Amino acid sequence: VLFLAYFVLQVIYARRKYKISPPETRGPPEFERIFRAQANCSEYFPIFISLLWVAGIFFHQGVAAGCGLLYLYTRYKYFQGYAAAAEGRLAPLYASARLLWLLLGLAVAGLLAHFMLP
Repeated sequence: VLFLAYFVLQVIYARRKYKISPPETRGPPEFERIFRAQANCSEYFPIFISLLWVAGIFFHQGVAAGCGLLYLYTRYKYFQGYAAAAEGRLAPLYASARLLWLLLGLAVAGLLAHFMLP
């Protein structure tokens, strides 16, 4: 949640810097990249939290927490890269997607073990 708050603050600062009042979402490319980076991170947050929660409960808390910290780091790098240039988002985007797939795998493995094994 603190990461999302940080991203929102970056949009607020960009709105002030480029003089773009809400609800406007169009402006210079620099502003639009920051705005989209924040929106993209917010869109994936419920998926991340859900997978983190299930993997932590049904697989292993430590492994899930480690994946969660790595995911947050990659989203931070994604935000920084996207704010600088649209191409800068790609490597962190792929890394964060791999971590979400890993969390999904851990969650499924944990659920299967919990409900299928005696």
